[in-house]
Amino acid sequence: MKMHTLLWRGSFAAALLIAAFTAFVPFAAAQTAAPKLGKSQAGFYRMKVGDFEITALSDGTVLLPVFDLLTNIKPLEIQKLLSDAFVKAPLDASVNAFLIKPAGDANKLIMVDAGSGELYGPTLNKLVASLKAVGYEPEQITDILLTHIHTDHSGGLMDGSRMVFPNATVHAEKREADYWLNPANRDKSKGNKEQLARLFSEAAAKVKPYLDAAKIKTFDGDAELFPGIRSIATPGHTPGHSFYAVESKGEKIVFFGDIMHVAEVQFPNPSATIVFDSDSKAAAAQRKKAFADAAKNGYWIAPAHVSFPGIGHLRAEGGGYKWIPVTYVNDAYEIGK
Repeated sequence: MKMHTLLWRGSFAAALLIAAFTAFVPFAAAQTAAPKLGKSQAGFYRMKVGDFEITALSDGTVLLPVFDLLTNIKPLEIQKLLSDAFVKAPLDASVNAFLIKPAGDANKLIMVDAGSGELYGPTLNKLVASLKAVGYEPEQITDILLTHIHTDHSGGLMDGSRMVFPNATVHAEKREADYWLNPANRDKSKGNKEQLARLFSEAAAKVKPYLDAAKIKTFDGDAELFPGIRSIATPGHTPGHSFYAVESKGEKIVFFGDIMHVAEVQFPNPSATIVFDSDSKAAAAQRKKAFADAAKNGYWIAPAHVSFPGIGHLRAEGGGYKWIPVTYVNDAYEIGK
């Protein structure tokens, strides 16, 4: 697909993205007035993949008005799939990030995505607290792998004018960075100019400071970024959307980013799309390819918006897939024993 086509579709979808996220406002207000919980849940989960230590980090959850957002699927099917999963709209959608600690390098701490920051309401922006609960400070993060630059994945990079992760190099696919960090793309794009200006403005406020400080490192498509860690080009949701695969000792986990948003619907029906996609047809094709490969080969997957900790396997079932979440393990020895 030609790049200018992706860019146009990306800009058009950007307008839809802001319109859709605007739908969160009344729900966020309701949560502020009457939260479901009095205290925050535990926000991390550890596991091993070969020699790598993987930690899921919760940025929180946000109510998702799925009937307003899902496309290429009829409302009656959405309702049936939600009922089958014992959930109701709006859904409590997780925003997950992940920490990768390679063996043999005590100073290297790599994070996949950076949370939303303050942008989408009071039930999010928990990533730093989750990280500290694991025992790390934001200053210890050495590298951040952005699956893409939508601000529920990059908004946590900045707190006002302060870099939240001042010692980190931010890695992003070149087409992704070139699109979102170039104001000319905003100015020449079709769609709601006010909404487009907001999304590009957020990218400039949250990601560009790292570019200005020479802390952005781009890569092109499929690339080995670190020993045992590589990117996988998956354009569609955004022009430079990327997976990240970690492999060690015959084990593998792939961080899926925004390959899907509504597990209860898009696992059983991968054809269902969402207004956040830059190119919905390409995004659906990437999702079907990724799901089929994960089910066939049996490796771990970690999507950003599956219920926390967001790690599991897929099994082909009927015309879709069944999500099998990771088994909770808490077998560390007690301190002092």
